[in-house]
Amino acid sequence: METMSGISLDEARAVLAERNLIAVGARGDEERRRRHGARTTFVRVLEVHVEAIPGAVPPGAAPGEIRVTGKPASADAAVAAVKAALHAAGTVPVTAFSLADLFELAGHVVYNLSELAKRLAGAGLPAVAEAPLDAFPGSVAVVAVQQTVKAGLPVPRLTVQRSAEGPVLDVIARAREVQHASGAVRAFAPLPRVSSVAQPSTGYDDVKVIAAARLFVDNIESIQVDWALYGPKLAQFALTVGADDVDSVSPLEGDLGRRRSPLEEIRGNIKAAGLEPIERNGLFEPSGK
Repeated sequence: METMSGISLDEARAVLAERNLIAVGARGDEERRRRHGARTTFVRVLEVHVEAIPGAVPPGAAPGEIRVTGKPASADAAVAAVKAALHAAGTVPVTAFSLADLFELAGHVVYNLSELAKRLAGAGLPAVAEAPLDAFPGSVAVVAVQQTVKAGLPVPRLTVQRSAEGPVLDVIARAREVQHASGAVRAFAPLPRVSSVAQPSTGYDDVKVIAAARLFVDNIESIQVDWALYGPKLAQFALTVGADDVDSVSPLEGDLGRRRSPLEEIRGNIKAAGLEPIERNGLFEPSGK
């Protein structure tokens, strides 16, 4: 049986198989509070498509991160998009692209990915937006992240693109492997960004995945949940079973008044869970707002 400084693989499997959600959640929450206490971070994200980068941050938006999404058409287009985003962002940190898309752009060759990473870092990009672990074959994600970081371009956030067709624990374990190889990961978002039509995930399953990730991936600082993707209720509940960071809070104030703004809603939900909200930016630094 393989063991780690956290729980063993067999124990993680038992967490995912456990039917008692209260017991599972309590274990995840205990580990989360041991690491972070009540401290709970969140970031307001303005997503801009690689082919539609605005000239400036839209009026009424107060992002802590500008995230360039979409796959660039070429390496030159990627560099140009980074420069345009940095110009529009001003002092707001910029992250850009999926590492899987960059790997594809590099012809699925690690050396080419490393060279592209050097170009993007040279253009001023502070970090890759995400590395979807399940978008790489086998353990290629480990090497891809490791070499990108060595090239001078941080990869602070690991994600899961789709509901796992195989064992969920395989992807969770890969997150730990990536961090062991690179040492650069700040957060892991274990819930899939795209649900399977044939086998959609449920809140019941999601809770266990969050708890298992927190207990098993002992070398990554934060377990993250996506506010925009999973909604305020599940995001709030995830914070009580192991998650400590909330991604993709809307940067827009909206037209419902300050007390009903996304900022006040996220702060209120975190406080309602008995936790302390701390806003951060896209580089995982306290924003001071």
